[in-house]
Amino acid sequence: MPNWLPSLNALRALEALSRCNSYRAAAEELRVTPAAIKQLVTKLEESLGKKLVERQGRGIALTEAAKIATPDLNLGMRHLTDAVHKMRSPIETERLIISVEASLATTWLVPRLENFRAVNPNINVLIDSSQRIVDLTRSDVDIAIRYGVTNPAGLVVLRLFDDLVHPACSPSMARQLPALSSLDQLADVPLIHWDMSRLPWAKETVKWFDWSEWAKRAGLPALDTTRGLRFNDYGLAIQAAISGQGFVLASWPILQDQLDAGLLVKPFQNSALKTGIGYDLVTTQQARTRPAVATFCNWIQQHAATTQTRSHSPPLA
Repeated sequence: MPNWLPSLNALRALEALSRCNSYRAAAEELRVTPAAIKQLVTKLEESLGKKLVERQGRGIALTEAAKIATPDLNLGMRHLTDAVHKMRSPIETERLIISVEASLATTWLVPRLENFRAVNPNINVLIDSSQRIVDLTRSDVDIAIRYGVTNPAGLVVLRLFDDLVHPACSPSMARQLPALSSLDQLADVPLIHWDMSRLPWAKETVKWFDWSEWAKRAGLPALDTTRGLRFNDYGLAIQAAISGQGFVLASWPILQDQLDAGLLVKPFQNSALKTGIGYDLVTTQQARTRPAVATFCNWIQQHAATTQTRSHSPPLA
């Protein structure tokens, strides 16, 4: 393997460009001019003898040669950043990178992280909420929280929650409707859908327990589940429900806090259904031996157990 490498500044420029997708944004991040970014990328192309960036309409696009390399470039820059951070840090700290789906991070994990930081001030947590299934054996991610994913053998998998879903809406919407006493009344209200079909990890997970499956299991086969708003981000679907735009299938436990706070309500009693899908904490055998990883695993399992005791609705058979 040759030990020659192109300019580190040129590699850094391409890595920033791959994330920012524009010369101007990359230049602002690196505190240089767009012309400087272009020049560095051009020099890198000349040194490699390959085209890395092409014009695409009014924007830019990476060539296949660049796309293949950018994941390693991203990882390499993160390692360099970590190295510099460790050299500058006045105290000994350890960083944990947690890969977690955005809606679970926003509604359940992040509100509890203040407690973890207070108890473990020397462990810095970085939340990676990108929509991808990370290969824990080949990345710098320490822990993943996964929903409905079949995890490969050799990983440590700890179940946090078994998922339950039930129809939920905003209190204002519930007040505007006639007294809701029967699930048949869902035929008269707007539905909000989480559409996973275009998500990068959709093919690697069990199909989301959607309205059509819920209606079938709840004994409402005639319910028209094709209507309503659709989102590919569950967090946006929840916000639409909170703002009174319809009923959403609320996934427990990630929305227990919103239910407790009164942002969402469950108008129908005994409407929760088991999905057969769960939220799992996943890490590698090697990572689990690190004290910081073990500490986080123990902490989150305790909080998951506390959340579970706050589930009020028994599931339908």
